[in-house]
This record gives sequence, C-alpha cells and structure tokens, in this order.
Amino acid sequence: MAIENKFPGKDVSLEDLKTKFPLVAKKNNNHKSCFDISGVTFGSDLIPIFAGPNMVESKELILDIAQNVKSSGAHFLRGGAFKPLTFPYRSDKYKETRESGIEWLKIAKNEINIPVITEVMEEKYLPLVCEVADILQIGSRNMQNYPFITACAKTGKPIMLKRHYGSSLRDWLGAAEYILYEGNKNVILCERGVSVPHTHRETSRFLLDLQVVPAAQELTHLPIIVDPSHATFWRPWVKSMALASVASGADGIMLEVHPDPPNAAVDPLQPIDYKEFSDLISSMDAVAKTQERKVK
Repeated sequence: MAIENKFPGKDVSLEDLKTKFPLVAKKNNNHKSCFDISGVTFGSDLIPIFAGPNMVESKELILDIAQNVKSSGAHFLRGGAFKPLTFPYRSDKYKETRESGIEWLKIAKNEINIPVITEVMEEKYLPLVCEVADILQIGSRNMQNYPFITACAKTGKPIMLKRHYGSSLRDWLGAAEYILYEGNKNVILCERGVSVPHTHRETSRFLLDLQVVPAAQELTHLPIIVDPSHATFWRPWVKSMALASVASGADGIMLEVHPDPPNAAVDPLQPIDYKEFSDLISSMDAVAKTQERKVK
C-alpha cells in the first residue's frame, strides 16, 4: 500500500486511521477482536492475568512460582530467559539464563499445565522461543524494530507488543500494524509506563499511563493489557495501580510475582509475593464485576 505521508504528527488523525494503520483501526464503535490463546479468551468479559518473575532464575524457582500463581488464578506464566537491561553491567546476583531458562519454562509449562509468555529479543532465537512460548513478548526497546517485528509476526505465534516508554499512541499502533500486515491477527497491546519529568519517587523510572487504555480502545479493536509492576517499579503501589487498571477497562493484567521479592535477581523493588498476589486476584475480580467482567 503506497501512501503519501501528508500529515506527520504524534497524535492520531482520521487520515492515520484510514491509511497508516487501517488493519489496527476499528471498523465501527462495536468492533473488538476476540480470540483464543491456549484456551484463554481475549477480548471477552474475562480479564486474563499474566504472572511470574521478571527473570527465570532456576528450574526450582520457576516450577514453584508456576504452581503458586496458577493455584491463585493466573492464566499465563510470565518470565524472562533473555532479559534486556538498560546498561551492560551485571551484578553478581544477575545471571541471564537464556537457553536454560527457556528449557525451565518448558518444564514448568508441561508439569504445571500453564501456558507461557516470554520475551524474545533476537531473530536468531525465534525458533527456540517459539517451541515453548504460547505468546511471544516484544519488549518496549524493540517496539520499533520493524524487521524484527515482521519476523516475529511471520511465525504465526500470538504476540504481545509492549509500548516503548517514549512512544505516542500513534507510534504504538503503527508498530502493531506491521504485525497485522503479515496476516498475524492475534495481537495484544501492553502499556508498561512512560517516561516523564518526574515519577513521584526517585526509584520509579516510569509513570503508568492509564489514560492510554480508553484512548486506545477508542481507536483499535485489539486488546489492551497493563503492566503495573514494571510501570510503578515499587511494590507498595502495584495493588492500587492494578485495581485502577481493571477499572480503566484493561483487557488483561501482567504482574511480577516472586516468593522472596527483596531477593529477586532482577528488579527486587517491584514484585509482589504469593499472598499479595492471591489477595490481589480477589480484589481485581471484585473491581472487574463492577465493569460486568471477571478475573476468575
């Protein structure tokens, strides 16, 4: 489709909806995608929950977490084996588990019977990750890596596209168009916090943009989920922002869960523990019912 870029900008125009991302755009006000991934329906009254550690630290840990989050009501196990960090330096505690981590996710998936979402960072690892992942996660830093997005789309695997912390809604929807353009229709958008001049706490790098949930839902038929753990970067705020995310109309919630949050190998300030997660599931379900939806 050859289109002249007549109206560049950061906000979404009617021209954008017609010519820049016609596949992502709603056809009418009632247009909403509804699809099934590993027995879990997206775009319905169910609000799927993704839960697990930031990083897959060991086989024993991921098995324990998978069992606990599933028993509390999680629909998907999340966990990173290939983990991007902002800087190249690593602490003694941090060990990227890579191929071993993917194998441990596979074991947890099969033994606990829970579907898996994990991030893929490089095209060369796509075959390996696709063997295990029910959903491929494209992280924020790859959101506009269009050749990589295209390669992921061509696998046919469902994709979660995380919003870059500096991107506009227009940028985000444009990136999603690359996936749908390849015929891959099972696309989930994930809000994970944006960069702003201040974040209310020196350890919090991002601000959760909940306004983008209804804003995106006005324009696109794709499900919008929210990651309050990564956005707040602060455990005491996760519950309130998760509940607010459900109230905002989010179509799913992603949460970091760890049995010993202060000793998590990556980002120990933000995971919640098993009890907090179980309690939060019940609270989110109560809020969801006010929206005529459900978490469990």
